[in-house]
Amino acid sequence: MISIKSQTMIDGMKRAGRLLRSIHEELQKRVKPGVTTLELDAFVESYLRQHGGLPAQKGYMGFPYATCASVNDEVCHGFPTNIPLKEGDILTIDMVISLDGYLADSAWSYALGNISEEAKELMEVTEEALLRGIAVANNGAHFGDIGVEIENFVRTHGFSVVRDFVGHGIGRKIHEDPQVLHYNAGIRGPKIRKGMVFTIEPMINVGDWKVKLDSNGWTARTRDGSLSCQYEHTMAMTDNGIWVLTDEGFNEETA
Repeated sequence: MISIKSQTMIDGMKRAGRLLRSIHEELQKRVKPGVTTLELDAFVESYLRQHGGLPAQKGYMGFPYATCASVNDEVCHGFPTNIPLKEGDILTIDMVISLDGYLADSAWSYALGNISEEAKELMEVTEEALLRGIAVANNGAHFGDIGVEIENFVRTHGFSVVRDFVGHGIGRKIHEDPQVLHYNAGIRGPKIRKGMVFTIEPMINVGDWKVKLDSNGWTARTRDGSLSCQYEHTMAMTDNGIWVLTDEGFNEETA
C-alpha cells in the first residue's frame, strides 16, 4: 500500500534533503584521484553527525557503511574501500540520511579528472534520464510512465537500463511502496497522487543491463564489465506538482 505523507512529513523530509544535498556539494570538493572511498565515507558520517543527522542505511539489513560507493563497473551498493581512486574513474555515491527521524535518499556521480568520452556521455545520459523521469512524474501520470520515458531515451544512446534495482517510496522507512521502474514493464501502475513521496534513480550501463553480485552479497556490478552510472533524487507530489526534496535548486529553476 502506498502511504500518503502529511505536509509535516514532507517538510521534515525536505530539511533532510537539504542536508543531503550539502553533503554531495562537499563531496564535489573532495572527490579526486588519490582519495579513497573509505576516507569519503568517514567524512560523510562525520559531517552528518556534526549537523544533527544520522547515516540511515548504516546497519540497514546489515549494510556496514554510511555510503554506497560504486566505481566504474559497479552498479550500486559498492562497499567503500582503501583503494585510491584514479584518474579516469567514475564514482557514484548513494546514501540515505535521517534528520530528526525524516529520511532523504540521493545519489550523485562524479568524474575523476579527465574521463573517456564514453564515460562522459554515460554520465550525461544518466543525469538526463533522471530529469526526464522527474518531468513525467506530474499530475495525471502513472508510475509506469516514468520507466517508459527513461528507457526510450536511454536506448537512443545505445545504453541499457538496469532492471534488478528500482526506485521506491520512502518516508519513515527507507523502502516503501511503490516500486518505481526505470524501464518499460508494459504496465502503467498506480497513478501519482498528492502526498506520495518516492525516488527515481536510474542505473544505466554502457553494455548489457544484466548484473552480478560480489561475494559480499551487496555490491552489484555489470556482468560484461562495462561502465555503469546512477543519479537519484527523492521527490514529493504536491498541489503545485513534483517537488524535488533533495535539490531545492531544481525546483527554483523549474518554477
